[in-house]
Amino acid sequence: MNTPATINSGNRSDDLAPRKASSLRLIFRIVRWTTYIAAAVTLLMVFHAAPAPVIATSPQAAARVEQKVQAVEQAVASGQSATLRLDQTELNSYLASHLDISPAATAPASTTAPAGPNSAALPTPPGTSSEQIAEVRSSVRDLKVELIEDRVLAYVVFDFHGKDMTLQLEGRLAAMNGYLRFEPISGQLGSLPIPQSTLQTAVEKMMDSPENREKLKLPAEISGLRIENGELLATYR
Repeated sequence: MNTPATINSGNRSDDLAPRKASSLRLIFRIVRWTTYIAAAVTLLMVFHAAPAPVIATSPQAAARVEQKVQAVEQAVASGQSATLRLDQTELNSYLASHLDISPAATAPASTTAPAGPNSAALPTPPGTSSEQIAEVRSSVRDLKVELIEDRVLAYVVFDFHGKDMTLQLEGRLAAMNGYLRFEPISGQLGSLPIPQSTLQTAVEKMMDSPENREKLKLPAEISGLRIENGELLATYR
């Protein structure tokens, strides 16, 4: 009577082994295909360009920046403190005229500042070499900056192996020990949000690296830098 029971128990054990192996293979396939799908979705989001903000620029606004800079330089030369105030239109007009990185292919003609007599007269930012400007122009296709209350939102279109990609960074600007500091709040590569911890680590490494630190050095006359009420304020002493 004991022999049949022993035989049945062995059969059940033999049946469970292939079922268990089959279940493991199914789980592995699900995990593998889920990974493939997640990777594909991530790539699609990275290469899906975020829409550019609509920001007006004009040669007149770029000319106002030149006049403001000259007024501040004269005040500093006479021993007075001064504050340079730039609104969103003036800042973007200055960048468009000076860096020359707004081709018609990436920006509507109505929002791009055309080249004019004021473009060549705009001052070069202190500490910026011709090689650095050439490097920026070679990779950056478009740059727009939004000033939102006390924050700055930079929208950048750059070339990545012949493919235009977008990067958006939002944060706060400050001057610390004579250097420009950027405190990131959020970031987005293409349509893919960048995790806060990853963004914070990347920005800190970029700003603290020896090769980038000198590029972020501010002119000795600037004692403060911030965004206030949608304006860029640079305090000169």
